[in-house]
Amino acid sequence: MKIAILDAATLGADVDLSPIRSLGETAEYATTTPDEIHGRILDADVVVVNKIKLNATNLPGTAVKLICVAATGYDNIDTEYCKEHGIALCNVPGYSTDNVAQLTLAMALSLVTHLPEYNEFVSSGAYSASGVANKLTPVYHEISSMTWGVVGGGGIGGKVAQVAEAMGCKVLMCRRKPDDRYEQVSIDELCKRADIISLHVPLNDSTRGMISRERISQMKPGAILINVARGAVTDEEALTEALEQGRLGGLGVDVYSVEPFPQDHPFTRILDRKNVCFTPHMAWGSAEARNRCVRNMAENMKAFFAGEQRNRIV
Repeated sequence: MKIAILDAATLGADVDLSPIRSLGETAEYATTTPDEIHGRILDADVVVVNKIKLNATNLPGTAVKLICVAATGYDNIDTEYCKEHGIALCNVPGYSTDNVAQLTLAMALSLVTHLPEYNEFVSSGAYSASGVANKLTPVYHEISSMTWGVVGGGGIGGKVAQVAEAMGCKVLMCRRKPDDRYEQVSIDELCKRADIISLHVPLNDSTRGMISRERISQMKPGAILINVARGAVTDEEALTEALEQGRLGGLGVDVYSVEPFPQDHPFTRILDRKNVCFTPHMAWGSAEARNRCVRNMAENMKAFFAGEQRNRIV
């Protein structure tokens, strides 16, 4: 078996790739440009990618039988092309649930409590110079007094809902399938009622741009939005404007429509705002989760070549 890992750098230098290496001849590339993809997968039986796009521009004429995505989402793969040409596709569901829920909560708590501002007051020396035992501005509120709206009730959304409820929040959920544990509402009602909104949906035709300019305008004054789904499920320009105009109370984002985002991206205008928390698509990537992901991809490969179905998308 010939295996090509095209963007190994996104998995981290510390990750243990031995479960995959043990299965066959493995070519590992830290990064791969669009022009290099076809040549590197030409004779590969299996291609492992994380963020790289595989489609009709680079798959034709290759020996690829199986694509393993080092993620739960697979919007970077042309699934229709794979179906038409007999290329199998496997993802890794559930490996990062605890990770993403953890970062979602961390962002929410930081934005609600204004932790960076209070930390800066102390670390700058202003606290010592003040002569006052405490500082209580900016004013913050108990998270238990808030309504948390969870958009997407899969594994990650469900975990976030559990954590939010444990913190004392009233939980609203917008999801396709019924869930009797929480009050289920439409996306529009959720945007109107929630103090904190967190996004946990895949990117597809129905979710692209779902957090639109109109829905952002419906949000409560001072609402906090957290996006750990995909950048393109939001209107990033509209989010930026809402922050600039003081209509949003806080913004936490780990995912972007272009990664990394360029210098002309709207978010560059608000990088210095104290009520934003931007992270570099790292919510999925604890050491435990990355090694779990690699082990699962190896199991996906073994199952495929044994004629078994495991985490098959196509």
